[in-house]
Amino acid sequence: MPEKANLIIGDQTYELPMLVGTENEKAIDISKLRSLSGCITFDPGFGNTGACQSAITYLDGEKGILRYRGIPIEQIAEKSTFLETAYLLIYGHLPSQTQLTKFSQSFSDHASIHEDMKNFFNGYPLSGHPMGILSAMVCSLSGYYPELVNPGPTKEDIDKIVVQLLSKVRTICAFSYKKSIGESFVYPRPELQYIPNFLHMMFSTPKREYNIDDDVVDALRILLILHADHEQNCSTSTVRLVGSSLANLFASIAAGICALWGPLHGGANQEVIEMLQMIQKDGGNIAKYINMAKDHNSNFRLMGFGHRVYKNFDPRAKIIKETAHNLLKKKGIKDPFLDLAVKLEEIALKDSYFVERKLYPNVDFYSGIIYRAIGIPLNMFPVMFAIGRMPGWIAHWKEMIEDPATKIGRPRQIYTGELRHDYIPMDQRPK
Repeated sequence: MPEKANLIIGDQTYELPMLVGTENEKAIDISKLRSLSGCITFDPGFGNTGACQSAITYLDGEKGILRYRGIPIEQIAEKSTFLETAYLLIYGHLPSQTQLTKFSQSFSDHASIHEDMKNFFNGYPLSGHPMGILSAMVCSLSGYYPELVNPGPTKEDIDKIVVQLLSKVRTICAFSYKKSIGESFVYPRPELQYIPNFLHMMFSTPKREYNIDDDVVDALRILLILHADHEQNCSTSTVRLVGSSLANLFASIAAGICALWGPLHGGANQEVIEMLQMIQKDGGNIAKYINMAKDHNSNFRLMGFGHRVYKNFDPRAKIIKETAHNLLKKKGIKDPFLDLAVKLEEIALKDSYFVERKLYPNVDFYSGIIYRAIGIPLNMFPVMFAIGRMPGWIAHWKEMIEDPATKIGRPRQIYTGELRHDYIPMDQRPK
């Protein structure tokens, strides 16, 4: 017999059904609580609220586990490609060789954006942030593919829009970067694979072709895979909430990009580098900043430590740390920020304040160092996160719109404003 939960409110007892996930996760189904009792639950930040059932990603923050479609993230980062990972997340299984070849070829066929969209870039100042441009451009794609934005898209429509968006987003990102530095756009080359093509558009110029480096490609592959999905985070939940109104994928993803832009989400790796810059300028006095982080009267935060979900070591951080060390060693790069980050991590992990609070390095702590080594500037860090997260956003939007049980998102609130009172005419108001 399915488990039940009893909720006592005053002298009334309400029996609520329980839901159990495949990993024995348990939830109390409160979907009918308001109609039964007149009450709602109160959960600021939704940290204890399950808004959906999903088969895409499993995350156990207590044990430091992350799996895509049941496969451990460690195995995917070691063995998979970014496009294979995207296929896995979006379609629910690893592709056959034929499926992967067809999927990969379709990206080459749709890498270019409409020539008219270049005029949009020209309308932005050089100081325009690439994330703002990216969000606007993704939403603008809906104007060029009107046949793909109708409610209730078919499977064929979804397959087309998936490729169009995933392929064009890297071109939009690269063009946004070129715009920010005042250089000419570099067009995609059909013979190049996904990541090399992005690097080509980012760093080639009309006079100089970028030399594709396998070590750089592999490091970026790992970063994009590790960012590909992370369950119901702020931006993914935003995509689902917007999409629940039957908004098209372009509009839903544009909203997710805006949510990712925040420094507490996709902008966190930029905050880490800026923190390391500040410590370095102050003579590298790590102990000073450790103490500031522990001081409740200080506004300083140790960026890159701790996570809303993980209460153990972030499994992605372990992989990224090793990737950063390997890349810099292979390329012979001496980055003082890496040395500073390593020392900061060592000191923090020996400090009882951080250990007791389980404040371990997260995915953002070392990712910025890799981006620096590749040559990607600070304001592009959240853009790189967006490219990586794109498959997860698409997978969740697809899962949601294909689920007949999906309802439009409509959170409740507890009102704390004034009681009812009458309108006061202007001549009777205090002067």
